[in-house]
Amino acid sequence: MINSMTGYGGAEGQLNGVIYVVEIRTVNNRYFKARIKLPDSAAFLEEDIEKLLRRSLSRGMVNYVLRLKNISANALFDIDETALLAVMEKLDRIRSSVDIESPIDMAYLLTLPGILTPVLPDKEVAEQVRRKVLSITQQAVEQLEQMRAAEGAALAADLDGYCKAMKRDLERIRAHSATVLREYAKKLKKRVDELLAGANLQLDEQTLAREVAIYADRSDISEEITRLDSHLQQFDRSCQADGQAGRRLDFLSQEMLREANTIGSKASDTEIVHWVVDIKCWIDRIKEQVQNVE
Repeated sequence: MINSMTGYGGAEGQLNGVIYVVEIRTVNNRYFKARIKLPDSAAFLEEDIEKLLRRSLSRGMVNYVLRLKNISANALFDIDETALLAVMEKLDRIRSSVDIESPIDMAYLLTLPGILTPVLPDKEVAEQVRRKVLSITQQAVEQLEQMRAAEGAALAADLDGYCKAMKRDLERIRAHSATVLREYAKKLKKRVDELLAGANLQLDEQTLAREVAIYADRSDISEEITRLDSHLQQFDRSCQADGQAGRRLDFLSQEMLREANTIGSKASDTEIVHWVVDIKCWIDRIKEQVQNVE
């Protein structure tokens, strides 16, 4: 069964008094693309997290956020006191030389590069954090996949309804196309007889048959009907199959539109043209929905 590319998953866990919170949001995208936002103290996990996401998700824009709660400031950042004192001494010297009374803003000094540095865990703690964060991430991914599967089931139901409506219109075209040729032959003979009546002439039956044959060849849509019906069957099988189906469904919808356009251009019957317009409307809805399929 197909999956949607839209979904949300979240999970959290605790390690050494720190709560790790993972949130994953996905939206549709032609390819897999991950945006991973991590605190500085966990930046070393980015590659491992992306690998885990790629193993589970094949398409979509993935927005991943890791947040830390109940963590002390000492555990997050360290102040380079030597660098801070050096900056303060230089500013003090400059202030004295130009006789400025303005006080030094300590809060601003902390924003200077190199003053505040993230506290990185040692090797043992880093491995504990890695296992914990990846475990929480896996839980969030599983929740995300459940939501994407539920969304996919809704998409499949919509697509199935559109395809069934197309099949009904296609069967109407198939049934009506068989009568179009006979009606054309009758109208052509009647029109020619009316034109030749004043001259007391009769239409050569071979000439009439030749004209009808030319029209039949030019307006024959049986191949297009067969191909469109085949595309609908493949589309249905792809929706029911497991695994990634979005790109295949997108290709099939484009092929269905091509066949519908050909039927519309070759058919000269008003009823058939109306049904072709309906089919193209269904295909347009299908193409829109398929953009959300993984």
